[in-house]
Amino acid sequence: QHFSRHHQHSSILQHQISMAPLNVGIVGATGAVGKEIIGCLETCRSFPIDNLRLFGSKRSAGRKIDTSKFGNITIELFSEDSARECDVVFLAVDGDFSLAHAENICKGDDGAIVIDNSSAFRYKE
Repeated sequence: QHFSRHHQHSSILQHQISMAPLNVGIVGATGAVGKEIIGCLETCRSFPIDNLRLFGSKRSAGRKIDTSKFGNITIELFSEDSARECDVVFLAVDGDFSLAHAENICKGDDGAIVIDNSSAFRYKE
């Protein structure tokens, strides 16, 4: 079941990339890993992005991050519902946060594709 779900998401992602730019979110955008993901997305030409949303904690929400490719972006307070509005969500957070939220973000046919940078699901089948 895990493989078929992963394969289904991979097929959806390939279809979406070939058809239209994506709505992408980064959770933990103000941390070192989040900043690195922003930098990678700014230089990548083969990953079409229509809209980049940045999510953070109460402390970070409302701050603005200036990007060269996506302009000035206001950090939004993270919520699972907001993250689910994205096509693809990068999690640049610790494993406990990923365990608490990743599966809810991608649950169902209307969930986002989640790319988790933590070790939380590394050995999960």
